[in-house]
Amino acid sequence: MGHNRSRWSARGWVGLIVVAVCWPLNWTLPGVRTAYLFFPLWIGYILIVDALVQRRVGDSIWTRSRKNFVLLFALSAPVWWLFELINVRTANWEYLGRDLFTPLQFNLLLTISFSVVVPAVFETAELIGSFGWMKRFASAQRVPATQHVFVGLLIIGLAMLSAMLIWPKIFYPFTWIALVFILEPINYWTRRPYFLKELRDGDWRTVISLSAGALVCGLFWEMWNYYSFPKWIYHIPGLAFLQIFEMPLLGYGGYIPFALELYALKNFVWPNGPRLENNLEARKTGK
Repeated sequence: MGHNRSRWSARGWVGLIVVAVCWPLNWTLPGVRTAYLFFPLWIGYILIVDALVQRRVGDSIWTRSRKNFVLLFALSAPVWWLFELINVRTANWEYLGRDLFTPLQFNLLLTISFSVVVPAVFETAELIGSFGWMKRFASAQRVPATQHVFVGLLIIGLAMLSAMLIWPKIFYPFTWIALVFILEPINYWTRRPYFLKELRDGDWRTVISLSAGALVCGLFWEMWNYYSFPKWIYHIPGLAFLQIFEMPLLGYGGYIPFALELYALKNFVWPNGPRLENNLEARKTGK
């Protein structure tokens, strides 16, 4: 493990080269460059972060299982399509430039681009979890996770989802909250992994690393999108002010529960899939 931590991996160099090439091209080439450069740009980001994690703690999602690393991409595309389906009702974002493609072409390119969402967030969450300051969240406030709590969460989640679908212009923020309230009880009752189990023991590291990881990815998503084409823009009633790139400032708050939704969806669809490792001690003990 010490040897693995001492070197910068070949995939890390590949990632740096890919980002160095694709970032300026994505912002400067004429035409519909982002349709083809978004995916490799984020592949480069993911490889860099994975290499950073390995260098810091000795292993990473890639080194633990290359099969699982690849399957995260396969999981990611349908997961984000679920949010696209919700957006049909809420209409919070749209894509400029989609009229330059046939529907089949654009949806295929979207699917390829959506495949990087989950790997990017999970890789960044592992990087956040590798820092020593995360240890302070290993023994924090305990959250009760009883049968009554899970019943209450499910009721609240279903109410949020219903309100969002009935009054989308008012309750659209529930897009990023409702699913985690619904899925955590289902994961608990079906004996799948669920992060409330860790909160019950006072361990907030998974929640904090996921939340911070999604915020970091969110900043990169919005930054790289700003000068891109095709690109997305937002329609967020009541919050369209103080924009950082295309996203209003308060909109970044949605990335925090969004990360927990991704994790809950992963646990529901793929309960034996890769877990997030938060620190070096977890690797050593196998916890």
